[in-house]
Amino acid sequence: MSLIAGTIVSLPVDREVSPYGYFLRGDEGQDILLHYSEVTHPVKAGDTVEVFLFFDTEDRPAATMKKPYLTLGEMALLEVADVHPRLGCFLEMGLGRQLLLPIRELPELPELHPQVGDRVYAIMEQDKQGRLKAKLAGEQELSVKAFRAPESWKNQWLDAIVYKPLQMGTFVVVQGGVLGFGAIGMIHSTERSRLLRLGETVQVRVVHIREDGRGNLSMTARREVSQVEDADKILAFLEERPGKAMPYSDATPPDVIKQRFGISKSAFKRALGKLMKDGKITQKESWTYLVKPDENQD
Repeated sequence: MSLIAGTIVSLPVDREVSPYGYFLRGDEGQDILLHYSEVTHPVKAGDTVEVFLFFDTEDRPAATMKKPYLTLGEMALLEVADVHPRLGCFLEMGLGRQLLLPIRELPELPELHPQVGDRVYAIMEQDKQGRLKAKLAGEQELSVKAFRAPESWKNQWLDAIVYKPLQMGTFVVVQGGVLGFGAIGMIHSTERSRLLRLGETVQVRVVHIREDGRGNLSMTARREVSQVEDADKILAFLEERPGKAMPYSDATPPDVIKQRFGISKSAFKRALGKLMKDGKITQKESWTYLVKPDENQD
């Protein structure tokens, strides 16, 4: 039997060597160390044990009786345990040791890299030397496990995990809960309040269920709801300003609005329109002023 790192096999216990552990014997006479720390229940010479094969820190073949979250070629959702600026991310795989997700697998922009505690969809594979590493699961692997988003999800808020962050939009897996794996969806750049990093969990609103069963998603509330929230945000801002006035209006550039209020220019204009209709603000040139209560009295 060929011994391949990343696989689970049954091997006989050949001998015990203190203070290291047990040596397992492969069909071709290889010695595989099962360290005392990797034993989950008592064993003795002559027993046959089921183990997961890997390379230790000195690139020697080793075994563990602990069960990993995934084996060679399989995909799993793994938590980021550590981040190295030059090597990449180390993913928790259920063995007390981590699986490297190389830096070349990560987005080009550093701000889109996962943080500790984020979760990424990863596949276990080997490098040229047979050592285990991870690669990101893509559209092909995820679509096999994903289900069609149900129509009942429309306008619901759900958790989603980012698997491909792009400038034009963010691709996510919307968590399925009791339904299972999840459904694939996209947050268009116009529906994002900010850039989203790989592995981040974000709350999304399901805007539309497409014919292919995937979802068009948004990070903002429905227009009538967000309009009220945006208007309240502007009112609170004006209340804190000297003279109850601000140098922002319909003519303010979109990037300034985004930086100051975190909303789009169109959302800002809708909120201003509502406030003016309600008689709460007035505009003069490029300034917006809070209307005093007595100014509304006839």
